[in-house]
Amino acid sequence: MISIKKKSRLVYPIIVPTSYGKVGTINSYILNDGNSLSLIDAGIHTEKYKDALITTLAVNGYRISDLSRILLTHHHEDHVGLVNWILQKKDIPVYAHHEAVPRLMVEQDFLVMRKNFFTELYISMGCIEEAQPRLEKLQQTIEHKNENTLQTIIRPLGEGDSILGMKVLETPGHSADSISFYDEERQWLLAGDVVLKKTTSNAIVDPDIKGNRLPTVKQHKESLKRLQQLDVEYLFAGHQEIIEDHHNVISQKLDKIQHKANRLYTFINEGTHLPKEIAQNLYGHKFNTEFSLVMSEVIGYLDYLEEEGLIEKSLQNGIWHYKALK
Repeated sequence: MISIKKKSRLVYPIIVPTSYGKVGTINSYILNDGNSLSLIDAGIHTEKYKDALITTLAVNGYRISDLSRILLTHHHEDHVGLVNWILQKKDIPVYAHHEAVPRLMVEQDFLVMRKNFFTELYISMGCIEEAQPRLEKLQQTIEHKNENTLQTIIRPLGEGDSILGMKVLETPGHSADSISFYDEERQWLLAGDVVLKKTTSNAIVDPDIKGNRLPTVKQHKESLKRLQQLDVEYLFAGHQEIIEDHHNVISQKLDKIQHKANRLYTFINEGTHLPKEIAQNLYGHKFNTEFSLVMSEVIGYLDYLEEEGLIEKSLQNGIWHYKALK
C-alpha cells in the first residue's frame, strides 16, 4: 500500500515485518497535509526500519529533510526508535502526551520512583524472586539513562488539544501516555496500540507521574468504548494491518476483556487466592518466559475485578490474598 488519500490529504503507511514480540509488524505513518509532512510514530531503531522510512519517503518524492514534525502515540521503544536518528538529520519538533515526558527524557527521579514502585508491587504480589531480572533491567535503565534520552524538548499534547486539524484523544490503558489522533473530516484515526486487528493490546500496569498505580484494564476498556463510538473509515494501528471495520474489531476486544476477567474470577472463586499462583495457573510456562507481561495482566485484572466489586483482598504476611465475593 503506497498511500491512502482523502480530501487533499494523504497517509503513507510504513509497515515493517518484525520478530519483535508477537505483533507481526511495526507501523509508522507519514501524514501529508498538503503543506507539510508529519511522522506519526518512529518505529524501532534498526537499519531495516531506517531503510523502510527512507524508501517510503523516496517513493513519494521526499527525503528525511522534508519531515516537519514527529507525533508520538506513546513512549514504547518500538514507537520512538528513530526519533534521535531523525533529529540528527533535521531538528524538528516532537509531540507526545505529558505522561510520556519523564519516560522519553529518562528522568532520574522518575526512574528511581518507578523501580521502587515495581519492587514494592512484586513483593506484595508474592513474586519478588521471579521479578529480579525485571528489576535488574530497570536498574540498568537508571545507570544508562543518557543513552536512551531523546535529544529534544517534548511538546506536550493532551485531551482537548488539536494538531493539524486532528483532535487529540487521551486513550490510556496500553500505556499511561497513550493518545490517538482523530481526523473527523476524513474519518481517520491514528491510534497507536490501543486496538490491534489480530492480537490483544496488553493493558500494562505502570505508575503515573506521581507514583500511583493506574487502573489499566478499566482505562483500556473505556478507551476502546470511546473509540468504538467514533465514525472511522481507517484506523491506522501501531502493528499489523490497517483496520477498516473498527467497530467489530473493538467489540471482539471488549468481549475478550470480559472473558479474561471471568477466567481470573473463576480461579479465585475455586480457591486460588495468591497472585503468583493465579498467574502460573493462567499462563503456565509463560509465567517464567514472559514474567513482566504476565504479572502485569494478572495485576491489572485483579484491580479490575476489585473495582467491579467481585473480589476483595487482604494483606497477609506482606502479600495480598484475593477472595471472591459473588
